[in-house]
Amino acid sequence: MRRVSQGVIKPLAVVALAAAGAVALSGCSGSATPKPSLPSPAVSPGGGGDQGGGAVPVVNGGTPSAALWAKWGLKPLAVAPPPPAVPPIRLSRSGKVPVISDVPTRQKIVFITIDDGAEKDPRFVQMMRDLRVPFTMFLTRDIIKNDYAYFKPLQALGNSIQNHTLSHPVMPSLSLSAQKAQICGDEQTLRQQYGTTPYLFRPPYGAGAYTANLNAAVQACGPRAIVLWRESMQIKGLQYQDPKKQLHPGDIILAHFRGPSELRGETMVHMFQNLLRRIEEQGFAVARLDDYVAPPSAATG
Repeated sequence: MRRVSQGVIKPLAVVALAAAGAVALSGCSGSATPKPSLPSPAVSPGGGGDQGGGAVPVVNGGTPSAALWAKWGLKPLAVAPPPPAVPPIRLSRSGKVPVISDVPTRQKIVFITIDDGAEKDPRFVQMMRDLRVPFTMFLTRDIIKNDYAYFKPLQALGNSIQNHTLSHPVMPSLSLSAQKAQICGDEQTLRQQYGTTPYLFRPPYGAGAYTANLNAAVQACGPRAIVLWRESMQIKGLQYQDPKKQLHPGDIILAHFRGPSELRGETMVHMFQNLLRRIEEQGFAVARLDDYVAPPSAATG
């Protein structure tokens, strides 16, 4: 059984931003340049806490009918098991920030994360109200500031909002102080707009952005884990790190809020339908990341 990642994941190709807030199909992918080893995970006793998604009511419960799945042209996903009483990853309030690309579990579950926030398709909100598929949002201020309200109905479904910088820069190109400004600024904006404090951080371009300065900046700004991924969703299929092109229990999947201009004319709903098909074909359920990665509590060291 795989544990929390301790080394740099196999990077994807870096794609430059085509314009402010827009990313190419490989999105937040990592650089091909070799990077230093990442820190060992700081998994600590304790759990729960006063930070992050715990303040948002979880109403994702219940099983959508086969008719609702059929409405969106899909077969029902396997039902996720109840979350563990004690989350397998419990974060500390201090020290080096662990880097996570999967969750230790033997159950056939995966976790969906959606980045950036460029596309704001109302049909996607309706789809999620119908299907109640849980996911975690990593939002960038400069990409969402034209419509902060779009993400509130998704948050109300129990999907937490986490930190993805102010403007989606290439973080290693910035000084430590500039990296802090990016992360602390997004932390403040998301807390003000959505009423919860992000406790997870995803760097633009993934593992390729990791440096000691990045870890120090994350520590200074409040998030308590850096979240990467094992697979990334393109338009029709998943891009895998596993050469066998298979999902594994506990994998974290990357997707993006994208629309026709980035998806070769396809909608975000269509892309997400394809993602759910790939998950269903391999017999996996989708679980809520916040139920498996606990924010630090006051009792956590």
